[in-house]
Amino acid sequence: MTPRATDRARYDRATAHLDAPLALVDLEAFDANADDLVRRAAGKPIRVASKSVRCRALLERVLGRDGFAGIMSFTLAESLWLARAGFEDVLLAYPSADRAACAELAADPKLAAAVTVMIDDPAQLDLIDAARDGGREEFRICLELDTALRLFGGRVRIGALRSPLREPAQLAELARSIARRPGFRLVGLMAYEGHVAGVGDALAGRPLRSRAIRLMQSAARKELAERRAAVVRAVRAVAPELQFVNGGGTGSVQHTAAEEAVTEIAAGSGLYVPRLFDNYTSFTGRPAALFAQPVVRRPGVGVVTVLGGGYPASGAPGADRLPAPYLPEGLRYDGQEGAGEVQTPLLGPAADDLLIGDKVWFRHAKAGELCERFDTLQLVEGDRVVAAVPTYRGEGRTFL
Repeated sequence: MTPRATDRARYDRATAHLDAPLALVDLEAFDANADDLVRRAAGKPIRVASKSVRCRALLERVLGRDGFAGIMSFTLAESLWLARAGFEDVLLAYPSADRAACAELAADPKLAAAVTVMIDDPAQLDLIDAARDGGREEFRICLELDTALRLFGGRVRIGALRSPLREPAQLAELARSIARRPGFRLVGLMAYEGHVAGVGDALAGRPLRSRAIRLMQSAARKELAERRAAVVRAVRAVAPELQFVNGGGTGSVQHTAAEEAVTEIAAGSGLYVPRLFDNYTSFTGRPAALFAQPVVRRPGVGVVTVLGGGYPASGAPGADRLPAPYLPEGLRYDGQEGAGEVQTPLLGPAADDLLIGDKVWFRHAKAGELCERFDTLQLVEGDRVVAAVPTYRGEGRTFL
């Protein structure tokens, strides 16, 4: 049996008593991926991106391991929920316009001590002040640096449209404005190089594009390392008590960790290893999070139909945003239907060995977005389910 066939046999045995649709996390693979992230971080702590996990039990599991410290959250409401649940170091990765959550944070010393909010514009400070509703707690503030690579005099931009703050002088000026305002304390800097960390550089069947991506990423890493170091120096001159400089992502852990200016690394998708992380030369992970759909029809030779399965990932639409049929090997989508909301035909020789009620296992294109579809994750060790834990959705929490 191939390794994948062995995994399929284990997962089928472990979940034989459960009806699909269902989702599982292979704990052995999850832990091995965590170890690999720590190895690549080379001694710098990893802040876990909750967006990529969306399950409190697994956040607790990974934060209990050496090499991990703190959470990077994705909404302010989520940040407060996690802080109330006992997580003591939560960095909000995106600016918030949630006035009610700002008022809660301003009124609660425990929350104010645990949560750091992200800004890149003085108007965000104005919003917080207007939302305090009498609360007097000091807000911990992190500034975000734009990491995009700009070429040809700025006419070409490669990277996400995030912060408007790019040059050291811009961040230093905002740091000074924070220092002048009561109720705020600058504690950190964050720079997420998504065009390096989140873009695979080994695309199957596309060698020229893969080489172009590697050249772009090499140039981007060099440019950003120099600029990030200059930004940190400029901001520390204003705020010498700066507590952390966060950077990176699953695909760039070892490169970002090598920068002296960076004190911690952000990563999360590398724990589950969704399909978008198959195309990297810098690391190889083990698929840890999968979901199963049941075979409900056999329309003809070489085709089966499973229930549902149309769970596309966010981002620019394309085939790479669809889940991938994974187990058994050798299944593919029908070009006319793709992955459907209520049914998904699958083609290939493996279809003829599947019976009504059998499970087909899929990998999501992204990591945590899988958890928006399922209330529960079945945690598997070997060929046994050892626990069933709720996702955010299973706890009644849908933050976005």
